[in-house]
Amino acid sequence: MIKKMFLSALMGLTLLTAGCGNTSSDADNEKVVYVYNQGDYIDSATLEMFEKETGIHVVYDEFDTNESMYPKISSGAVHYDVICPSDYMIQKMLDKNLLQPLDFEKLPNAKEYIGKKFYEQARSFDPENKYSVPYSWGTVGIMYNAKLIDEPIDSWSVLWDERYKDKILMLDSPRDALMVPLKLKGHSLNSTNMDELNEARDMLIAQKPLVQAYVIDEAKDKLISGEAPIGVVYSGEALMISLANPDMEFSVPKEGTNFWIDGWVVTRDAENVDNAHKFIDFMCRPEIALMNFDYLGYSTPNIAVRDLEKDDEIKNSPVAFPDLSVYENQETYKYLGDQMDQTFNDLWAQVKAN
Repeated sequence: MIKKMFLSALMGLTLLTAGCGNTSSDADNEKVVYVYNQGDYIDSATLEMFEKETGIHVVYDEFDTNESMYPKISSGAVHYDVICPSDYMIQKMLDKNLLQPLDFEKLPNAKEYIGKKFYEQARSFDPENKYSVPYSWGTVGIMYNAKLIDEPIDSWSVLWDERYKDKILMLDSPRDALMVPLKLKGHSLNSTNMDELNEARDMLIAQKPLVQAYVIDEAKDKLISGEAPIGVVYSGEALMISLANPDMEFSVPKEGTNFWIDGWVVTRDAENVDNAHKFIDFMCRPEIALMNFDYLGYSTPNIAVRDLEKDDEIKNSPVAFPDLSVYENQETYKYLGDQMDQTFNDLWAQVKAN
């Protein structure tokens, strides 16, 4: 999920051409594919392997957030063949007619190895499973130090417990932050009800004296070091944190949470459509998916990866490979319209300002 990713350094001049997009001279070259992905969201070795096997040159750029990517694509200022947005952004791009349907006959690995449960979940933003192939997935939950916290944590309510004043980390993200009080109160994380949204804002304002910091990437180091014993984290960070500090445990609160999916899509204006399909299918190959899983730390929808994983600690991790029944009936963020996007941003700004 893009909110949690570092913007990485360039991964090699032979693979990366920053900020270029497609040009007419490049379009004449049938051995090229333009890929726009989230920062530090792929093992660069897989790009080299794709180039070597297919002879297709990968022109690879990165974006730091879905929101910074979208205006570049929607304006037509640059052209890419393949993009990896998050679920709600895929829905927005579909709504704005920025994507083209995939030809799954050209995606045999995507058909065979991406689990059916993930395609089913993806219908919340891609109703007919025509436009996207799941690449990575995860959830939002609570990470806590079992040696420093007396009782097991199973509810978002612990984040309002006065005993943990100045020990709590919250995500610095409008949708993720407001999701917590919305779910705690039994509401949808996709709520557009202003009474519910204002209540969630007020709960976050009331919580502020208990919060040590609002963070994204910094959460990992603070939790591993013990600087903060409780934090709201993405499940990918949870795996890395638990491997680094065995005292840390990850909980999916009983009130529910976000089940997010990032996926590969092909843009409406793609000029290298066949190469785009070859790229996506290559990334769905089990051994390639394993490389990206090991690099990212986020759960993979590729059902063959677990059998290939050689690290028993990771292979048996309930964070990396959870029982999917835990996530039944969980919600995925939806695109709620530009006006509601602004409303969530405004509400979060009000929390931060008070």
